[in-house]
Amino acid sequence: MTKSAAAPDALSQSGKIGVLVVNLGTPDALGYWPVRRYLKEFLWDPRVVDTPRLIWWPILNLIILSRRPQRSSKNYETIWNTELNESPLKTVTRSQAEKLAAWIESGGLGARRASIAVEWAMRYGQPSIISGFHKLKEQGCERILVVPLYPQYAGATTESVADKVEQSLAKMRWRPELRSAAPYYKDPVYIDALATSVREGVARLDFTPEIILVSFHGIPQSYVEAGDPYYDQCVETWRLLREQLDLTPERCPLTFQSRFGPKQWLQPYTDETVKALARQGVKRIAVLTPGFSVDCLETISEIGIENREFFEENGGEELALIPCLNDSALGMRVIQSIVERELFGWIEAGA
Repeated sequence: MTKSAAAPDALSQSGKIGVLVVNLGTPDALGYWPVRRYLKEFLWDPRVVDTPRLIWWPILNLIILSRRPQRSSKNYETIWNTELNESPLKTVTRSQAEKLAAWIESGGLGARRASIAVEWAMRYGQPSIISGFHKLKEQGCERILVVPLYPQYAGATTESVADKVEQSLAKMRWRPELRSAAPYYKDPVYIDALATSVREGVARLDFTPEIILVSFHGIPQSYVEAGDPYYDQCVETWRLLREQLDLTPERCPLTFQSRFGPKQWLQPYTDETVKALARQGVKRIAVLTPGFSVDCLETISEIGIENREFFEENGGEELALIPCLNDSALGMRVIQSIVERELFGWIEAGA
């Protein structure tokens, strides 16, 4: 997906605009089969696991998918939105899209609000990217901005969305004018929002954390060695955030979570760091997960429950999860800023 090189004045005169907000995905329901279906789609993506298919197929289908769905389903039970019968990721991503649409309708992008439609989709599971495109096409959209809600670029996330976008449009035999929002790992609005969320999150605690740990989702080290810029972008986000908060690397360490399989992943690992801090006598910590735009299994369960237990089992007393930006005013300000920037030339400046 590439940005158009056409002149802004020409672009601003033609075609309804569609904005498709995309996040990773979630099972449609609890239980073995819905979770298995989701995991199969996710783990079969060669962007996620690049093992040769002939080797990976029996490992995935005969070993992993026979065991992992039941365990993952139990983890999802701890965070499930029982009222809507869905995961928080789906609930909040829907809300982000609705709030973005309401902001546009209220004049956030000027007088062109009637010419902009907003939909949301998941890379894996439902609603699918192709269903989002169908909805935008039905509304008469001729130009589409895809907004992957991944602050840092990774082939396993951002590029996988790009793959699915191209596959979906090819299947539809439809070619609108297309843009994809750039990673926003050093965007001042994003960094300011993170810093404010940390200050507000810490202020709400009934204890003062000795350490504020910054945990990103990990990827295999081999992916970085192959050229993926993810690690460098995580480090830059971490550096800029520390500058805003005036924290040293010792007071605000960087770690990586959610490793999977036998490969070496980005280090230091979050779980091992949490255990080590407790053994060193640290009693109270807070954890921020700035690579996630929405709280999900990896934040609420993995950090807020599993890693808290690791911390307490090794002598720690308090581990608090600082919420993601989600659909808060801070989070929406980030998304609005991204959309406004990326639509430049498609909407009249100051309209």
